[in-house]
Amino acid sequence: MYDPLHHTTPGVNEPYPDSYWASVSGQAPQDDGQLTTDIDVDVCIIGAGYTGLSTALHLAKEHGIKATVVEANQTAWGCSGRNAGFILKTSGRKSFSQMKAQWGEEVMRGIYCEMQQGVETVNALIGQGIDCDRQPNGYIKVAHKANKMKELVDLAKLQQEMFGYDVQILSKDELHNNYMADQNAYGAIRYQDGFGLNPLKLAWGYQRLAREAGVKIYSGTTVEGWREENTQQVLQTPKATIRAKKVVIATNGYTPKGFHSFVAGRTLPVLSQIIVTEPLSDEQIAACNLISSNVVMDTRALKYYYRKLPDNRLLFGGRGAISGKDAEDPFYANRLLSVLKTSFPALQNINYQYAWAGWISVALDDLPHIYQNPQQNVFYSMGYCGAGVSFSVQAGKRLAQKVAEQVVPDLPLYQKHLPKFPFAPFRRVGQWGYFHYGQFKDTYL
Repeated sequence: MYDPLHHTTPGVNEPYPDSYWASVSGQAPQDDGQLTTDIDVDVCIIGAGYTGLSTALHLAKEHGIKATVVEANQTAWGCSGRNAGFILKTSGRKSFSQMKAQWGEEVMRGIYCEMQQGVETVNALIGQGIDCDRQPNGYIKVAHKANKMKELVDLAKLQQEMFGYDVQILSKDELHNNYMADQNAYGAIRYQDGFGLNPLKLAWGYQRLAREAGVKIYSGTTVEGWREENTQQVLQTPKATIRAKKVVIATNGYTPKGFHSFVAGRTLPVLSQIIVTEPLSDEQIAACNLISSNVVMDTRALKYYYRKLPDNRLLFGGRGAISGKDAEDPFYANRLLSVLKTSFPALQNINYQYAWAGWISVALDDLPHIYQNPQQNVFYSMGYCGAGVSFSVQAGKRLAQKVAEQVVPDLPLYQKHLPKFPFAPFRRVGQWGYFHYGQFKDTYL
């Protein structure tokens, strides 16, 4: 499997992975094909995932700038088409209490507002006719150990006080009786506004809206070389040269090795693994009391997450392999299946029908950053830490403002460079150590 720390290209026109999303989403919408003619453009966006498509759409609709998007493979071929489809008011891994301690209440509230606007923007775009199998609202965060319930209650009270957030506190019995009888759950808190959807269909919907707004989207057009000539950025693709006044890097966890010095060593690509089971029978659903299709995540450092899909399958995800060469080892899918069966013992005979992995982008400071170079001609948004399905759209909106030379909120998200990882060539060693620490913490602390 393509590994961003080892490979200099993600390939050209590679097919979608053999994922559940690719199997149920139908025919991919038409794009503009491979770029075969040299072009001069005002703005070139590299990457046709959520970030790139949102940037292009907002540039066209709000600033009258028709950007050109180039994608090495297919729209949403990377993490935008491989994730679990959780729409949440969050991104990164830094908690709001940590933000308040570091920057004060005003900044914390500003970041919360940005996360909230991300969900609102997604809902507004879906409202423009995107069919993405949206499920009913509800996000359940479960305590995977009894002693984690106090942490969840404290979090709920903080968010109720700070944001007036509507958060339910669910005892173990309430959770098991009214939502699902997860035997690894010792209670939970439930938010009213998270929900699940088909992430690939969502991205295809963004593509349609962007093309209707006049955006050109070229697939099979990988950037093989990048140089600067005078005030122009010159991008070499397999069959054409692009000369652009401004370039947006929207490749996030799929950014190849040595792609550009501006982003080198500033993120850690980490594999997330997902399985989707065979359809559950009515008897199996009843035995697990799987009443809810709310999205679910636990309190582990190495989190597990799941939801019941519209066709009564279970999607279940967690961490994958450390390197790309091990990504397709069935060990990781089987490990997820074994954990799923401890949560729902009535499913001992269930198997998974789909298994795939995707790269997420982890930031050293646990926050995404949307930034530009001093010349303001190279921009990026990276570091969603696996929680970027909604916020990446907001990031694209803010990127569009930056490209159009407008003022954005004075928040660390938008004003600071991603910090570099110390000893960047050894990031995977640190990841290996963190995984072992997380495993110990989740078991014994």
